[in-house]
Amino acid sequence: MILEDKKKAFIQLGLFLEQFTAQPYQQNNSVLFNDLFFDKMERLMDQLHESNSWFKRPQLEFAFKSWSNALTQENLDKWLAPYDLSNEKLKTIGLILAGNIPMVGFHDVLSVLISGNKALIKLSSNDELLIPLVLDYLGTIEAELKNRYKITKEKLGNFDAVIATGSNNTARYFDYYFGKHPNIIRKNRNSVAVLNGSESKEDLLALGEDIFRYYGLGCRNVSKLFVPKGYNFDAFFESMFVFKDLINDEKYTNNYDYNKAVYLMSNFNILDNGFLTIKEDTSYASPISSVFYEYYEDLETLKNKINSDNEKIQCIVSNQLIENSVPFGSTQNPALWDYADDVDTMKFLLSL
Repeated sequence: MILEDKKKAFIQLGLFLEQFTAQPYQQNNSVLFNDLFFDKMERLMDQLHESNSWFKRPQLEFAFKSWSNALTQENLDKWLAPYDLSNEKLKTIGLILAGNIPMVGFHDVLSVLISGNKALIKLSSNDELLIPLVLDYLGTIEAELKNRYKITKEKLGNFDAVIATGSNNTARYFDYYFGKHPNIIRKNRNSVAVLNGSESKEDLLALGEDIFRYYGLGCRNVSKLFVPKGYNFDAFFESMFVFKDLINDEKYTNNYDYNKAVYLMSNFNILDNGFLTIKEDTSYASPISSVFYEYYEDLETLKNKINSDNEKIQCIVSNQLIENSVPFGSTQNPALWDYADDVDTMKFLLSL
């Protein structure tokens, strides 16, 4: 397959997904194969919520919007410009995908297919319906792509390399089984925000998006705040209040009630606004409905700490207080070239 044909297929996928970013969903007559897939996607969105109660329509719509924004000619050209994609190696790449947020593993699938390789995909049980439909759509747009992927429920075998995403515990399993093969193995990471008290209300509202989108389940969700000594959380809590309707979600509420009860029974000092608790803690991974915070004395010391903990951190959010930080509100809209764990997936695939 030539690269331009693969690009066109993914651009069409972006246009297809764009139809499902806001209700009522409207068919775009210029989108190919809507007669086969539009109603199927609408029905699937109901099934997704039944199979994974975190996958509610607003979260699905946000994910589709993110992907439709990413899969454009301009973005694909910019992403792929540094790489030599003139030869297809057709290596088989085993993919073990996460399923904590909708389509979270799709970037790996995209990278394998567009690099000229084949994907042997093991889906997460938490997201085993959406990616197959997306791949079916791609294969209908470009028939050759149907021969470039296979979904399996069996133990991975007959592969040339592996990209596996999981927890710190599963990473040890991955290391044991796949360590002899070229691999990318991803572990737990969390995202942090660095505040200095000068943030505007708009900044803090956007930070709420970084915290609460996908209920805080993603590695790009902010789960930890670094704040200066004496920081006043009043403005933070005031801005978070626009997300108060989360407490009407039964599953979120169950997590909030449980985690708050654990903190109180353990005599931890917490701040609470009725749907979010914040707790002083040196850890990075806070539970759902809770955010940890830690005081810092000066930015230079904090920069050194963040550098030393680099392997635990996915994104840093700030008003340019920290090098390579991203703006408030942007963590869940990564560009195609924003690789997980800062590991260049395309470079890895093309080196095989």
